[in-house]
Amino acid sequence: MSDTIISRCEAKGLRMTEQRRTIAGVLEDSKDHPDVEELYARASARDSAISLATVYRTVKLFEEAGILDKLEFGDGRARYEDAERDHHDHLIDINSGEVIEFMDPDIEKLQEKIAEKLGYKLMGHKMELYGVPLKRDEH
Repeated sequence: MSDTIISRCEAKGLRMTEQRRTIAGVLEDSKDHPDVEELYARASARDSAISLATVYRTVKLFEEAGILDKLEFGDGRARYEDAERDHHDHLIDINSGEVIEFMDPDIEKLQEKIAEKLGYKLMGHKMELYGVPLKRDEH
């Protein structure tokens, strides 16, 4: 990422209140894919005046501005990550809900090859794999 969520919000002309700055800071510090309730817990730990409604409104604003990507992994919870993060794909453990980020150059090349074969230039993609951990003897 070349800049911060706050600087990208300001560049897009969003009014940045202290509460929005706090929420942006929480998002920047997140190494996982928090949902709104988790963002609220983290933000209210920094500023007890932040309400759940404020977090919902701020996340929606950031998403509409292209600052955040909304992710839905089939568990009924929308999760969020910085839209400017380096490209990666997701493997979701359907037992625990753990989300593992990965990037595989062979998969990237194959996706481009498939698009080209079908007469397209690939402009982007999102890939989500769903699985369960292998038992030790299945490796």
